[in-house]
Formats: sequence, C-alpha cells, structure tokens
Amino acid sequence: MNTVDIFVFGSNEQGIHGKGAALYAVKAWGAIKGIGFGLQGRSYAIPTKSTPRHTLPLEKVSSYVKEFIAHAEAHPHNRFLLSKIGCGLAGFNEAQISPLFRESPANVFLINEAGEPVFPASEWVERL
Repeated sequence: MNTVDIFVFGSNEQGIHGKGAALYAVKAWGAIKGIGFGLQGRSYAIPTKSTPRHTLPLEKVSSYVKEFIAHAEAHPHNRFLLSKIGCGLAGFNEAQISPLFRESPANVFLINEAGEPVFPASEWVERL
C-alpha cells in the first residue's frame, strides 16, 4: 500500500477555514468548508477554536487531539504532516500544545514552514 500524506491543521468547530493553515488546507489538501473536525480530502482538521473569534479551552483541544491520535494509529499507512496547530490564530504557545502530541504514533511528523517533516510529533515537547 502506498503512503498517503495527510496535512493536519488547526480549525474552528464551524469549519469556516478562512485563514492560516485552514485556508491552505482548503486550497491545497481538500479540506471542506463547513466541516470543522476530522479527515477531509488529504487533510485532517483539529479544532482549536469554537468560532473564528473564540479559542477553545486547552482541555477541549486535548480531547480533539486524542481523537486524532487514535485515527493516526488506525491508519499506519498514512503519514500525517502536523502543522503547529493552535500556535497561530488560536493564541496558544508550543509549550501548551506540544505535550498533547507526546503519545503520537511514529507516522505523525511536525512540519516546518515549508511543509517538510522535521521530526516525529511525539518528540515536539522535548525539542522546545
């Protein structure tokens, strides 16, 4: 089976995808406006905001991340390219978000600004 790259981005629960990585996911990876969570085309949305103007509590983001990790574990043939969700428009910092990915499987990679995988997402917190 061929490896499929999936772009993982921060979204809002309404799936507006109007700015940042979410807009890029619509334009380049098949994200669907109106769907705020889960697999869409070759992208996976993890909500960090309830609406474009309201950030979710970190505990709620954590529950969405756990669901994503379960999805990634169930799809080992895919390579998940994780953007720094929540660290832009949602206003979280890497020290808050990175621990949420500590249990990520080996097929989840943090990406750089050019979209290239730099290291496994499970190592993000240790590399701060």
